[in-house]
Amino acid sequence: MCHRLSSSVPRFHRQCVVFAMCLLSGVGVACQTAQTPGTPQVTVTADTWAVVDGRELRREDVEKAFRRISQTPQNLSEEESLTAKLTLLNDYIVQDILMAKARELKIEVPDSELDTAYAEAKKNIPDEAFQQQLTRRNLTAADMREGLRRELLSQKVIEREVTSKINVGDQDITDFYNANRAQFNFAEEAFRIAQIVITPVREAQVNNQTGDDAATPQTAMSKAQMLMARLKEGAAFGDLARDFSEDPETAPRGGDLGFVPLSALQKAPPPLRDAVLKLSPGSVRVVSVGGAHTIVLLIAREPAGQRDLSTPGVRQNITTTLRNRKEQLLRAAYLTAVRTDAKVVNYLARRLVESQGKMPSLAPAAPSSR
Repeated sequence: MCHRLSSSVPRFHRQCVVFAMCLLSGVGVACQTAQTPGTPQVTVTADTWAVVDGRELRREDVEKAFRRISQTPQNLSEEESLTAKLTLLNDYIVQDILMAKARELKIEVPDSELDTAYAEAKKNIPDEAFQQQLTRRNLTAADMREGLRRELLSQKVIEREVTSKINVGDQDITDFYNANRAQFNFAEEAFRIAQIVITPVREAQVNNQTGDDAATPQTAMSKAQMLMARLKEGAAFGDLARDFSEDPETAPRGGDLGFVPLSALQKAPPPLRDAVLKLSPGSVRVVSVGGAHTIVLLIAREPAGQRDLSTPGVRQNITTTLRNRKEQLLRAAYLTAVRTDAKVVNYLARRLVESQGKMPSLAPAAPSSR
């Protein structure tokens, strides 16, 4: 059962997805050539899962990415495993496009920055236990560092191409305050909360950017673990909420619930209420209830009273809200544009369609320019 906040505030819960491990064995495909004007020639085999602007994305690339960010779930059906693989491949295609853009813009990740990210990923995990995790996932330290490098490069491209170009002026802030003055008069203590919701049941409506939806407790657990790992690696909470949260009301807003009064928070399920009350601003915690999971971020905690633009934090909160709105729009537009402009052939998707959702057939998918 999915637990939610009372009807006076947006709900705290919904559903899930998983990046499940399935070994696509026994797929022997004859080689073929995929070529589009202006791009390098690629020899397509059974291990070719996609071609992006003449760059081959191989099965092993996606498998390795999956093992890096997810626990290996148990008792997954073939359909759940293939759905997870297809979702991850789509994400990997977009990331590959951003990697090419980083090379074009001459954006790099310094070794020192990568070292810091790697140390953060290992934080609070003894070296021996961390090595055991790598061994269990059939990964090396170099594999983990490469995954982190790609994540950091993607973030840097978005920062260069989108975030750095957003401007919020004084008049924008004043106009927002005047139009929303009541929001800054708190009759009681209030908590600004963001959430990523995951549930173990299939939902009728999914409104995140990837279409991810979990249908079992196993996939829900795996998705929660994957997202927490991504947050630990430095991924932005709002980006992950927009991409993966299964609450249709808050996913488009980066999971932002706005300010929740204490009286409304007290009506939430006790595990959620207690988690928020114990968090300090900027902290994240995953709350699991009945097979569903909510990753909660406490953005700010405000005492009762009226605020004006001179009140500490008000101007910054408005600026953050307006920047997030603009970034959400421009980020979605930018990623859509670069994905549309790229020459992409998703061979895994084609093979699944041709085989009606079964294991990819022995016959290769026909090449195409897109």
